[in-house]
Amino acid sequence: MQHGAYIIGVSSCNEEVCAAAGRISTQQGTALEIFERSHDKDKNRNLISKVTASGHTSTVEHVFFNLAFENVSVVVEQFMIEFRLASFTVKSRRYVDFTDSGYHIPAFKNADSEEKYIKQMDRLFADYATLCEAGVPKEDARFVLPYCFYSNFFCSLGGRELLHVLDAMLNGRGRAFPELYGIGLSLLEQCKAAAPGVFGSFTIKESANVAPTLPVVPVTEAALPRAAVELLSYTANAEKNVARAALIEGTGSTTDAIDTALDNDAFLTQVLSAAVHNDRPRALESAAFTIRFNNVSLAAVTHFARHRMQSLMVPPLTSCNRTDYIIPETVRGDEALFSRYVAAFESTASLYKELKASGESEETLVYVLLAGNVLDLVTTMNARELRLFMKLRSCTRAQWEIRDFAIELLSLLRSVCPRLFADYGPSCVCEGRCPEGRMSCGRMEEMRRTFLSE
Repeated sequence: MQHGAYIIGVSSCNEEVCAAAGRISTQQGTALEIFERSHDKDKNRNLISKVTASGHTSTVEHVFFNLAFENVSVVVEQFMIEFRLASFTVKSRRYVDFTDSGYHIPAFKNADSEEKYIKQMDRLFADYATLCEAGVPKEDARFVLPYCFYSNFFCSLGGRELLHVLDAMLNGRGRAFPELYGIGLSLLEQCKAAAPGVFGSFTIKESANVAPTLPVVPVTEAALPRAAVELLSYTANAEKNVARAALIEGTGSTTDAIDTALDNDAFLTQVLSAAVHNDRPRALESAAFTIRFNNVSLAAVTHFARHRMQSLMVPPLTSCNRTDYIIPETVRGDEALFSRYVAAFESTASLYKELKASGESEETLVYVLLAGNVLDLVTTMNARELRLFMKLRSCTRAQWEIRDFAIELLSLLRSVCPRLFADYGPSCVCEGRCPEGRMSCGRMEEMRRTFLSE
């Protein structure tokens, strides 16, 4: 069985277009003329190395790589999917049965720890199979899958972002994880063979980059129940800011004249509606919202991370609380299934404590996390990205956990910017049509009544 990351495609121009890009700003000639002068591999390699060494790495964005990740742990998937300038397609745990997917076994300090680990992982996969056989949807049964299970996915990205990935794997946060470090070494070797000019000067540092340690927040009172979604901050006068940007672009009127006109509520509402429904709604990017999502399952983190135009902050997996986890409604109603589900988390948490006490590192024990364990996320999105987020995540086809978050968030957004978010919601609300084809819920009018009446 193969494991690791493999380059399965490189754009046909490869380093030639990177070298041409390095020449075009300083040489005479058209783009095609310069490209035709950029076929000497040795000259290209030298030029690219010089240009990138001087910090002008944008030139290597022109070469594109297609990667296949074959039977890597979901820890690797989570690490990769946080790179925002890359495209991912992942085997879905909502639709595919993972009973026989297999799992990663890290290098333990002693055979006894490995034996206990394997025994527990086999038990968890048996729990998953039992839940599926009992009719629990795969998207709920997956919560008991350990974070060592094998994932398979495709990733496509430019040379500059691939350099970023390699640096994070080999010099940054991935370096402490042997699986990630090994994949990084293999990828670097493949990259140097495919594009030596781009990757030839990449160096592995003697020690990893270490992030500064944050001070501990003092606890002054008993923890209170937290809302699922918290709107931490947002652009001051967000609605007027969006409307002002739209009017400056569209009319060229003076700022004073625009601000005076926007004092009229009806006029402001009209402008916001036009800005929201513009086929190039960049004015919506003038309003940013910082949001905290509490108790998000590790399984749902992937759904959040797939939105690329945001500033998402995901805590390190090594800091995850093993005793907090999500319980889906599909197991609450069956006493036997509920007991088995809870036991899966409790026994895994006990194993974590036991292995931790025996000296195993947190980087090894991330594989003992379950997909149903939870953590908190912070993100900043502008109103344009929030519109896309709502189209996808408030739809009835969305995974139920992230849909609940989306609907609660929309309520908060409407409380502070009612005009701006008035017709946000699933695609049938935003666009007046359902794009899901045969997968449509068939309840478009009901959805429109629900979201437009709130």
